[in-house]
Amino acid sequence: MEDKSIPLRRDVPEELTWNLQDIFESDEAWLREYEALKALPDEISAYKGRLGESAETLLSFLRLEDEADLRLGKLMGYANCKCDQDTSDGFYQDLRGKAVASIVAVSGAAAFAAPEIMALNEDTLNLFYIAQPGLETYRRSLYRIRRRAAHILSPAEERLLAAAGEMADSPDSIAGIFRDADLKFPDAVDGEGKPHQLTGGSFVPLLESPDRALRRSAFETYYAKLGAFQNTVAATLDAQFKQLRFFAQARKYDSTLAASLDRTEVPAAVYTNLIQAVHANLDKMYRYVALRKRLLGVEELHMYDVYTPVVPDAAVKISFEEAKATVLEALSVMGEDYLALLREGFDNRWIDVYENVGKRGGAYSSGNSRPHPYVLLNHKDTLDSMFTLAHEMGHALHSYYSCRNQPVCDSDYVIFVAEVASTCNEVLLMRYLLGRTEDRKERAYLINHFLDQFKGTVYRQTMFAEFELELGRMSEAGETLTAQVLCEKYKALNQLYFGPDMISDEQIALEWARIPHFFYDYYVFQYATGFSAAVAIANRILSEGAPAVADYKRFLSGGSSADPISLLKIAGVDMSGPEPVNSALTLFGELLDEMEKLMA
Repeated sequence: MEDKSIPLRRDVPEELTWNLQDIFESDEAWLREYEALKALPDEISAYKGRLGESAETLLSFLRLEDEADLRLGKLMGYANCKCDQDTSDGFYQDLRGKAVASIVAVSGAAAFAAPEIMALNEDTLNLFYIAQPGLETYRRSLYRIRRRAAHILSPAEERLLAAAGEMADSPDSIAGIFRDADLKFPDAVDGEGKPHQLTGGSFVPLLESPDRALRRSAFETYYAKLGAFQNTVAATLDAQFKQLRFFAQARKYDSTLAASLDRTEVPAAVYTNLIQAVHANLDKMYRYVALRKRLLGVEELHMYDVYTPVVPDAAVKISFEEAKATVLEALSVMGEDYLALLREGFDNRWIDVYENVGKRGGAYSSGNSRPHPYVLLNHKDTLDSMFTLAHEMGHALHSYYSCRNQPVCDSDYVIFVAEVASTCNEVLLMRYLLGRTEDRKERAYLINHFLDQFKGTVYRQTMFAEFELELGRMSEAGETLTAQVLCEKYKALNQLYFGPDMISDEQIALEWARIPHFFYDYYVFQYATGFSAAVAIANRILSEGAPAVADYKRFLSGGSSADPISLLKIAGVDMSGPEPVNSALTLFGELLDEMEKLMA
């Protein structure tokens, strides 16, 4: 039976839902635009073979691409939001399918563009800029295409690589289906012998339980089942790195890491600097682990004790109205223009607030910022939900600033900087909350929340990144990634990162087999760098005030007008060196100092 406390979509008060009429007035208007967009592929194809004929032709094509991006963005944005507000609604599932088909059709029609732009002679392109000043708008986006010319092959070779793309996605697809569809677990059992359903989604929530017998049962049951398939998962991960190696070699990169990071213009040194900086601060992680052991009052701290809260419950109910008010107060340091945008989002239904039957879980900012961003929440009137509101509105305003200050071709931003704006809001909120209370229990509760963020985002994601780097190097050396090798490498890293007060249970050696991010091409390090950059920016805003805020807003307005390292330098953070990571972990140490005193 459905939980009666969770309303049907039709029963949710309108003021608590997002207003998608700002994108399209009705489903009928959406369908009319969908039909009109069917002409776009032919309009785009008419430019095939012609991009080098004149500056005017190239400019006309690029403007048509911008128009296509805007129209398709609105088409997909509306369909996505409608589908996510009630995933059981087949009508909107169909709309999303139609939107995807439109994007695929336009992308296929425009496939000729990148090779033709790369083929342009540098002198010819420079003459084009002189002949048609309107092309200056596209100088950066044209550079992004042409900068990788050394890694682009002949048309015939490119067709072969493109044809291999679907096959290259197979390891990730197979691993995902195995984890999400085929892998089934026996129930975990609590201290009273009661069964609890164990799934990939319930695993971590069960590890958060105060019932240690349940935590241990969930941990041991999960890995006993997963371990029975470790060779299959290892073979799939081995295949993932073989395909990465194949494409890196084909495109003449020195390593799989360099090939993956080059897509977003991030130097490989940023990745390795992160690992070195975290290694230099492992002493703080060891202190955190020792404190957790003491506060839990256990003789041995096991890996199934990592997630359970260590501070007696100091949670209070925080309504959505209270959360909005507190977020506005905490972010007042950002200036009135930023607050005005927050209020506009709060008051004019940018946000879909509460859970309803069939609504997609979690939270996100749509990214599509025309006419404005949309935010999906499943607000629970908790501290976590208040932080989620601050986080997602950080994403939303980042998109808003970039779209309002950059041309269409430069308005999007890469993943490397995406988590900075959201996490900066969280840091400012945390510092605000700590600044207004001297209550020992409340401060301990807040600091513990922040310490766990550091642990999960900086230390843990860097451990994942180091493991992935080691796998890439092994694969490039011709080694096979067997289950035995993977378990040995992972357990050794786990022992290094958690230190002497943590029992690295045998089962944790298998954790690599449950982490989907190892199929995401050196992705996870960006969580740690983004968090570190956000801490540095928030600290600068709080210490320097208006000049730092002005620099930060220039960063938010940057889109992809420069490479991500250069954009962050605008905000006063240089991610090419270890300083931001060291600074963030210095704050971790200071918070740990206070936590140790509060819980003495």
